[in-house]
Amino acid sequence: MINPLYLPELRLMLAENNDVELKGFCEALHPARTADFMEGLSAEESWQVLSHTDSERRVEIFGYFNPATQVDMIEKLDRQAMAGLVAELAPDDSVDLLREVNPQIVEELLPLLPTDERRDILHLRSYPEGTAGAVMTTDVAMLSEDLSVRDALTELQQIAEGLETIYYLYIVDEQGHLRGLVSARQLLSSIGKNIRLGDLMETGLVTAEVDDDQEEVARKVAKYDLLAIPVVDLERKMLGIITYDDVMDVVVEEATEDAHRSAAVEPLENSYLETNLVTLAWKRGIWLFILFGAALLTAFALRSYEKDLKVWPWLVLFLPLIISSGGNTGNQSATLIITGLTNRNIKLSDWGRVMRRELALGLMLGLFLATCGLGAAWAVSPEEMNLASMWVIPLTLVTVVMGGSLIGSLLPLFFQRIGLDPALMSNPFVAGIIDIFGIVLYMNVAWFLLT
Repeated sequence: MINPLYLPELRLMLAENNDVELKGFCEALHPARTADFMEGLSAEESWQVLSHTDSERRVEIFGYFNPATQVDMIEKLDRQAMAGLVAELAPDDSVDLLREVNPQIVEELLPLLPTDERRDILHLRSYPEGTAGAVMTTDVAMLSEDLSVRDALTELQQIAEGLETIYYLYIVDEQGHLRGLVSARQLLSSIGKNIRLGDLMETGLVTAEVDDDQEEVARKVAKYDLLAIPVVDLERKMLGIITYDDVMDVVVEEATEDAHRSAAVEPLENSYLETNLVTLAWKRGIWLFILFGAALLTAFALRSYEKDLKVWPWLVLFLPLIISSGGNTGNQSATLIITGLTNRNIKLSDWGRVMRRELALGLMLGLFLATCGLGAAWAVSPEEMNLASMWVIPLTLVTVVMGGSLIGSLLPLFFQRIGLDPALMSNPFVAGIIDIFGIVLYMNVAWFLLT
């Protein structure tokens, strides 16, 4: 968050080029706090502050800037300086950042990067967004299975500074195929023993294939409580790892996407405040147009029963009660099923069991609401109620709640079956479908009982 009391002090340090205080500012606090205090500075001012510390600390602080600030710096500041900064980032972080930068500027930056870093970035950019390959890092400890513990420690000491994590050391053969894993704890506890890594390693590892969906990878990491997961190709050649912090980013991204879709909003690529109004209006408007169409169908449904409503005008009083009961029940069912599909607690093959449970639940809930509806019908319009009319509301409520439960539960399963995201079956969309169903059902029950 912006700290308006600290910004003038920072700008004064910059104006005086106070190297000692600026260096102390960069190094005294956690990098995240330092980044918070710098929020509100321009791209040029931010770079001036960062230039007063070493490259390692500079990269750490830069990593905590919000994405818009990072992109702004890359696009506005000296290309050579920014190329040096990008080269210091972890390859996966570099790729994520450059995806947001103007493509023309990316083309100018890439030739300025060291050969190894440029090759890694181009390699990772070649994987489709949303796959394991797109979120993995190639900064990983890969050691030969023929190394002794002593030789492994010596090699690890030489390469540790450039690694994202050394909790897990991956053991590969001469062709780079993944053979097993040795944890840092195992390695340290084996100091002094004359043993090869191939004899010490654990086999039967949980892995992710490079084309796996990132959400599936996140589930594996959560299920097996991993700090990192190795990414391999079809021949089991080791390509990189996905670390726990990257998995958390995936979880937040997917949860945000589902939350947007559940509210009938096309997922935003940037944060709400960083999305321009035209883009925001389009992403909301497209769904509002679809829902408007569903509401229009509701109006047509009502229009077709106009004569019946003139004969029994009291039916209009209970229309909101009927359609809201069905819609709310459908929303509950859809949310539970979408969550179950996301968590893999429900599979497509469970559709029969889901249908039976929802019908039973719909009957139980419908009978409860029908009892309440019977009393409400009598209280709201006692002069219109006779033996036949008093049963219209409760009978409709039972059937509409059962129908809402069934529709709300089966639609997400249908979407999953045809290869679409079940979260597309948003609550407003479910409610729109059940509204039409509820009106048709209500009027037909009334016609059957009252004629």
